[in-house]
Amino acid sequence: MKKLKKLPKLSSEKEVRDFWARHDSTDYIDWSKSKLAFFPNLKPSSKTISIRLPQSLLESLKLLANKRDVPYQSLMKILLAEKVQESLQMVKKKGQAA
Repeated sequence: MKKLKKLPKLSSEKEVRDFWARHDSTDYIDWSKSKLAFFPNLKPSSKTISIRLPQSLLESLKLLANKRDVPYQSLMKILLAEKVQESLQMVKKKGQAA
């Protein structure tokens, strides 16, 4: 059995990120004793932003949202996430073709 190293005291999130970027967790943690965990109430962090939209676009979004019975800001997040994912896949395909 491999002897595990002692975890150092890390005082900030940056130190933790930097530490794990340079070290292998199997040197510090016995993963054979780990258990699967679920966090059903964990929500991704979000940031409030301000964005200017043409009035006609905002009205169209509100109309679509109303037809789908969802808040317009939720619909905006859904549509934006879909378009970002689609664009990332296109970039990835172009990168593979190069």
